[in-house]
Amino acid sequence: MNRSELFKEIKDKRSFLCVGLDTDIDKIPAHLLDLDDPIFEFNKQIIDQTKDLAIAYKPNIAFYECLGPKGWESLKKTIDYIPNNCFVIADAKRGDIGNTSLYYAKTYFDHLDCDAVTVAPYMGSDSVTPFIQRDGKWVILLALTSNEGALNFQFIRSQVSGKYFFEEVLDRSKTWGNEDNLMYVVGATRAEMFVDIRKHVPDHFLLVPGLGAQGGDLASVAKFGMNDTCGLIVNASRSILYASEGNDFAEAARREAQKIQVQMEDLLKNKGLIS
Repeated sequence: MNRSELFKEIKDKRSFLCVGLDTDIDKIPAHLLDLDDPIFEFNKQIIDQTKDLAIAYKPNIAFYECLGPKGWESLKKTIDYIPNNCFVIADAKRGDIGNTSLYYAKTYFDHLDCDAVTVAPYMGSDSVTPFIQRDGKWVILLALTSNEGALNFQFIRSQVSGKYFFEEVLDRSKTWGNEDNLMYVVGATRAEMFVDIRKHVPDHFLLVPGLGAQGGDLASVAKFGMNDTCGLIVNASRSILYASEGNDFAEAARREAQKIQVQMEDLLKNKGLIS
């Protein structure tokens, strides 16, 4: 899915919601556990109830890898089930030497056929370019995260440039790709930082986790982060997936997703991106 197609989905669905499929075998409703593939059945029902509200889905790879071969099977079935008009993000946070990154790219782009993969920038350009060089695929580079440990490195100032580490990541990496194949992760719990982020990458899409259970504020994110093509993919995971522990989990997930979509529609209208 290219940039114009992504923006079209945002306008058509009047939403920039990404549903994070952080599907925890210990949290899904008990009545699913007797099925042959409870993870896939849970995801399938979530997708069925939210596919008209979400423009993207983001399976968190760790929740599948920990289950061994069966987990990879559930992941593949889930990705294959996601409609073609939805953007699929492999939340893998990979980042290694170039040759290893090349094979990670094969995994997520060839085997799983994802649209994008999250990548860590710490090892530099040669660890990222094997992902960026794929036509029609996207890298989503970690820039400014919302976890407590982000303070360990991301806000260290360079003694040469005076920039924060996350600013160096933005400025250097945007020369490796462009607005059509490179996005950035920016946590919703740091909404006030979006003003600075947009000074460095005004036109790139930003993947914004932290909405819902982590306390991110959607209106603030949109106020400071939205651009002329929306430029935001805002993720919610636990608040949607686990809205109910009962047989109505999928319907409850839809209600939560719809609340977010309604707010997103208003924000898109206020920006003049839809009528």
